[in-house]
Amino acid sequence: MSTSTARADALIPASHPFRRHLDLVAAKAGHRAWTPDDGPLPSLYISHGAPPLFEDSPWMAELHAWARDLPRPRAILIVSAHWESAPLSISGSAAGTGLVYDFGGFDPIYHRMRYDTPDAGDLARQVAALVPGPVHEHRGRGLDHGAWVPLKVMYPEADVPVLQLSIPTHDATTLLALGERLRPLREQGVLVIGSGFMTHGLRFLTREMVVEGKVPGWSADFDAWAADALARGDVDELAAFRDRAPGMPYAHPTVEHFTPLFVTLGAAADPTAPVTTTIDGYMMGFAKRSFQAR
Repeated sequence: MSTSTARADALIPASHPFRRHLDLVAAKAGHRAWTPDDGPLPSLYISHGAPPLFEDSPWMAELHAWARDLPRPRAILIVSAHWESAPLSISGSAAGTGLVYDFGGFDPIYHRMRYDTPDAGDLARQVAALVPGPVHEHRGRGLDHGAWVPLKVMYPEADVPVLQLSIPTHDATTLLALGERLRPLREQGVLVIGSGFMTHGLRFLTREMVVEGKVPGWSADFDAWAADALARGDVDELAAFRDRAPGMPYAHPTVEHFTPLFVTLGAAADPTAPVTTTIDGYMMGFAKRSFQAR
């Protein structure tokens, strides 16, 4: 772990759930690194939460256990709901590039967190060689919260190079094709991640959802529909979510938290194969379904 990240983590109060998470992680044995004998890593879709993830001990435990079930990747390429930019762009690849604190209304402690990962220049060059057209590197842009929040939980040591790729469109066919171009990275020990939220009707958030954990029908119905389509490998059904999914448009008034899923599926060896759900359930009424695809 970088010195700056360790110093920032040391300022987190001992009673904070994330500090306890760090203590539990530190007590575990080393994480075995990926080798070619492991074969391609899966591609992941993660419901990422925001700063409240750092206060949810069971969810943090699930995410970290998922990471530990996989070999430690050589690098991570992540597409987040929170960077919509065309043409295709990548975040700064230099070691220790600062984070984007793209949220408000939370404890100031989250604006002091660091996640200084190693140089990702090699991965940046690999990505540029795989995707069509020139790829612009925003050297001053670090990881946004859709990337660094879940990764800080999954890989708190910050010892894996991370690069963020912008989401250039919400067209499912185009995103599946983008994922397919990224597929060779998995054979080289790179973990390809789409980060969103299976339901994300923020404008319809109610006190009952936040305080009582009530799950609205539109969230439960959309999640059940998505789970069924994913279990059947029905990419066409998923691509038609705007028209076919129950709970729309409440589940996704804007679609950027769902569409990273298509990069994940495109990066899989067979996008129509059933996926493996690793995390389900709800947070503040939103479905946190997350899965891996082979």
